[in-house]
Amino acid sequence: MSVTNLSNSECLELELNWFQELLLIRGKITFEQTQEESDLARLTLPDFSGSDSNYARLVKTHHMGMEERLILVLALLPHVKPHLLDILYIKNQTYDSPFTEFGGIKGEKHRGFLPTGETAIFLLAGSDLHKRFSLLGLFGASHFFAKERILSLESSSKDEPFLSGILKISKEYLALLTTGEVFQPDFDVDFPAKRITTEQEWSDLIIGDEVIQGVKEIKNWLIQGHKLKREFKFGRRIKPGFRALFTGPPGTGKTLTATLLGKSCQLDVYRIDLSLVVSKYIGETEKNLSKVFDLAENKNWILFFDEADALFGKRSQTSDSHDRYANQEVSYLLQRVEDFNGLVILCSNYKNNIDEAFFRRFQLVIDFDIPNYYQRLTLWESALLGEFAYDPSIDLSDLAEQHELTAAAIINILHFCLLKTLERGDRTILQEDLNLAIRLERIKEGKSILH
Repeated sequence: MSVTNLSNSECLELELNWFQELLLIRGKITFEQTQEESDLARLTLPDFSGSDSNYARLVKTHHMGMEERLILVLALLPHVKPHLLDILYIKNQTYDSPFTEFGGIKGEKHRGFLPTGETAIFLLAGSDLHKRFSLLGLFGASHFFAKERILSLESSSKDEPFLSGILKISKEYLALLTTGEVFQPDFDVDFPAKRITTEQEWSDLIIGDEVIQGVKEIKNWLIQGHKLKREFKFGRRIKPGFRALFTGPPGTGKTLTATLLGKSCQLDVYRIDLSLVVSKYIGETEKNLSKVFDLAENKNWILFFDEADALFGKRSQTSDSHDRYANQEVSYLLQRVEDFNGLVILCSNYKNNIDEAFFRRFQLVIDFDIPNYYQRLTLWESALLGEFAYDPSIDLSDLAEQHELTAAAIINILHFCLLKTLERGDRTILQEDLNLAIRLERIKEGKSILH
């Protein structure tokens, strides 16, 4: 009989009851020899056809049978009911050691039994070698567990047997199948990217007409691109995803544009600083980048690679092994970028630093220039949002004419000035506030204070 309206926890309770029955039968088959392998097949799996929980949807979407469901439950158990696996700590009295066929390890801090691939194979196949071999595909690259990044075997050493790897569920699916929340990773040693957001709106971004047109093209792809790729024959002629290069001096709106694209299309934007990801150690750069792309696959994320000059500069002649590995890192990133099915934005402060051979890899290159006089005047006029005022003696037109500043620099200057007004207990910016703030901004940028 089908069950309805079950939550993740209720589905898991039913699934764990089924697992305990299976564990008991496997024990009787192996040690007491009072039951047969056919008894396992007769176990009734919980029916989730009427439930709409995340757990039930995952089971139904992939038509998961007994084998897949047992592996999924095993991966979840250390996180939901670790004590159910304590029985597998039982020792072989003959050798006074744990049963090798149980697999599993004990974590550094987790006191419970951490199941491995060997644990799953033992519970499903017992000592049947033919069935053991047939089940190995469950951990293969072509299985939906791997393709959807649901779970994997994580080995601590390449010299260990494949099935000795810990059965590890991804953080994304752990959250989805327990609390029901969407997992949003943040910067750590295993994920060198940071989710970026903004409270600003498109009206706060003052950019030129050519940049606006480029942004419209990207938004159009975010809305229509996947439909063109999937539903029309022309989709066979184009690569997945969309690749854009943003170039221009710091403070001209490149990062803000990326975050606004995500905000307007309700997509998460992850910033990867390539100057931090690139490593002098051979193979580490590719490893760091792989962590980002592997987790981002099929997530509808926007990947924003900042400081692209760190990797995409003029390619060096391969005069030594370090040059060859540097070019290899570039090739690796380019390949992953081209295979990614979402939006990738690479950002560079200096267009001339990017090797010309890379430009053909992008569908769009957008140049963010320092605002012209009219844009600077608009920024000075609109930035205060009616909450503060300029002293009547201040000529904004002259201010915009005399100082070629980026939008970010103007905001920094006004930030300084507004703190000064609050210190005085009023809301009016004075000329002396502006003069001091501009002086400090020029010093910070390494420019002459005489101009």
